[in-house]
Amino acid sequence: MNEDEAREWVSERFDDAAVDRLTKLASIVIAENARQNLVAPSTLDSIWSRHIGDSLQLVRFAGVGAWLDIGTGAGFPGLAIAAAEPDRAMLLVEPRRLRADYLRTAAEALELPRVRVVTAKVENVRERAATISARAVAKIATLFDAAEHCAENGTVWVLPKGRSAADEVAEAGRMWHGVFHVEHSITSPDSAIVVAHALRRRR
Repeated sequence: MNEDEAREWVSERFDDAAVDRLTKLASIVIAENARQNLVAPSTLDSIWSRHIGDSLQLVRFAGVGAWLDIGTGAGFPGLAIAAAEPDRAMLLVEPRRLRADYLRTAAEALELPRVRVVTAKVENVRERAATISARAVAKIATLFDAAEHCAENGTVWVLPKGRSAADEVAEAGRMWHGVFHVEHSITSPDSAIVVAHALRRRR
């Protein structure tokens, strides 16, 4: 998916106001990247396909209700999803203070009052959510260990991964019962999305 295709894909699925907020988010990320290394500079010219579209494709797998994003960093996927779906409660968990401060400033600039940023590791977060995501944070089994207390009975875990997706699912399956499936990414043939629910730790 190239930049034009990514913009078209987003425009077909979200309203004009969402596209405007996402365009503003792209500008915010590019400006802030000059001050702190949010994303690889080589990806800024493909921010719609590599980051925005890559984030928004997760929405189709999400549960209904609050969303918790672990290690949001530059704002992907959590802040991008909040910009596209501003009525959804979004909790961005980011342990690095500089990035958490940036996320708060960006959410305010985008006028997203339902976004809340917590400067903490997810292990110290007590809120629960219908959807939990994490992009390029840790292996699946590690994420389950760190954030299982944030999950409800019906929580859906939506975890974008690279070529390691199948291996990580197999590893997690040795420690966790649950329903797992691997979906193809629409933005890259080398990426996948692991969707999991009904998790419980094996005894």
